[in-house]
Amino acid sequence: MADERNSEAQMDSTALYHEEMFTDRRVGALRRLTPVLPSGERDAARPILFLGQAEIMTNMGPVPISFEIDGATLAEAVEGFGVAAAQAIERTVQQIQDMRRQQASQLVVPGGGVPNLTGGGMGRGGGGKIQFP
Repeated sequence: MADERNSEAQMDSTALYHEEMFTDRRVGALRRLTPVLPSGERDAARPILFLGQAEIMTNMGPVPISFEIDGATLAEAVEGFGVAAAQAIERTVQQIQDMRRQQASQLVVPGGGVPNLTGGGMGRGGGGKIQFP
């Protein structure tokens, strides 16, 4: 593990992509990732990938959303942007709600109670009133 942290970052020459960005300057952006060989030429053995980017507004500010879009051409990716964005937003909202529930369930509630001076033991008796020593 220590060796992994101290090693230099090395790019994988078999997984290179040429990246292009397209946007309508209104709804979002598309990234076209074209696979290339180490020489920079198109790698026809791997498919072109399309990634969408959008933002949703939350009470904590904008949250960036990234998602894959099915399609072999730019036109198909533009056509599929809305559906893919809606699915990604739905997943992100669900994840945010899950994180909120997890955070809320991590609240620590003391279980011992306050010693009761009326002889009922720890946290018993007293009718729920606060007891002072």
